[in-house]
Amino acid sequence: MSATVYLKRGLMPKPSRKVVVMSTLCVCLAAIGIAWMVMNNQGEANHQPTNNPKQFNGQHSYNYLKDICKLGPRPSGSEAMAQQRKILKDHFQKLGGHVLFQDFSRRHPQTGENVKMRNMVVHWHKERQDRILLCAHYDTRPFPDEDRRNPKGVFIGANDGASGVALLAELAHLMPGLNSHYGVDFVLFDAEEFIFDAQRDRNLYFLGSTYFASWYKEQPPKYRYRFGVLLDMVADKNLKIYQEKNSLRYAKVVVKSIWKTARRLKIREFVHRSRHEIRDDHIPLNKIAKIPTCDIIDFDYPKIGSRRTSYWHTTKDVPSACSAQSLGKVGTVIYEWLKTVDKDKTLNRLR
Repeated sequence: MSATVYLKRGLMPKPSRKVVVMSTLCVCLAAIGIAWMVMNNQGEANHQPTNNPKQFNGQHSYNYLKDICKLGPRPSGSEAMAQQRKILKDHFQKLGGHVLFQDFSRRHPQTGENVKMRNMVVHWHKERQDRILLCAHYDTRPFPDEDRRNPKGVFIGANDGASGVALLAELAHLMPGLNSHYGVDFVLFDAEEFIFDAQRDRNLYFLGSTYFASWYKEQPPKYRYRFGVLLDMVADKNLKIYQEKNSLRYAKVVVKSIWKTARRLKIREFVHRSRHEIRDDHIPLNKIAKIPTCDIIDFDYPKIGSRRTSYWHTTKDVPSACSAQSLGKVGTVIYEWLKTVDKDKTLNRLR
């Protein structure tokens, strides 16, 4: 990710009080100058947010997704993961986030070597004791093992890995100005799926979220997470987000509150019925940490149908299969929900 670029404003020269023709000419030249400046800076302005943003921008989020994917595969312990971590740390800190890490490790199931792993935690408005957890995993599966043609090929993980991270990268621009009773923490989980053999490595799922949930239970901080949202696979071009069944089981009130926000915004991609039961990072958050957390995920990637059409864990999970519009819709729902969560009486009974 490159540094933030701000679009400069053109300044119209003061018109002459004596010569009307010169005044008109100055206005025209100023208009031409402004137009040239806008055209000249349009690419940069499209890539990075302008100053004092007031709404979530899906195109900016999609550009972050593409930047992350340029690093290539980002499995736990890899150099690309380390590069991503540094980029994100710098990004969040420049926007005013307080960044810290949780270090843990596991043995590599193939080599036996110790693999160092790190969760990233970003605090916004640290002084607020009641907090909301927004999370995603930022590792990628080592191989596209669901790819029938090339199960040992290159797995980029644009939707399954980068999409949640890219959404939070854009949302970070809006966090300093969030006026709410609640503080917000972003948590990026490492080792969501440190899987090299799906049959053998069953105990290597959700390592980062399990570590975080166990820490929260065993060493409770002074603040409390009242509820949480997991963002996973949210950039599908054919976006349809159903209410995930485990989320309804453990965090029904949170699910209903978010879907109510989507209905108010007339974002119909949030479908008001359940479809999949998914094991994801929200399971340890709900079961171990007891943080009511819902999973926002479009598991039908790219569309509802047979597994033969799925891009999940295949070489087809690339940026071109993702959409700025989808990121924009999910990001808008989350941001508007954060802005209005204080007013949700049913949800606030969980406090």
